[in-house]
Amino acid sequence: MLIVRSVNGVPIRFTGERWNHITRRYVEMEGLRDAVLQTMDRPDFVQRGDEGALLAVRRWSEDPIAGRFVVVVYREAGADDGFVVTAYLTHHPATWRETVWRP
Repeated sequence: MLIVRSVNGVPIRFTGERWNHITRRYVEMEGLRDAVLQTMDRPDFVQRGDEGALLAVRRWSEDPIAGRFVVVVYREAGADDGFVVTAYLTHHPATWRETVWRP
């Protein structure tokens, strides 16, 4: 299990089970675990997700995902605990979602 702090300073758990879930559901994410961790650590912005989730979003310029965005969906269960729900690639983040954090 890895721990990454959200932009709110909350430790977010990223388990092997979640990584397996992500790569089974989104095969294009295979080999991009570091991109997921870096997106959580240094997102371009964070959006409000569904049912209390947050979405860390980061655009990548490096191959093999140049020009695409990594989106990490996570929940902050409290001030000292959170967890990754899923992660995926997209060409365009949702413009209709509320942005709740920018650097």
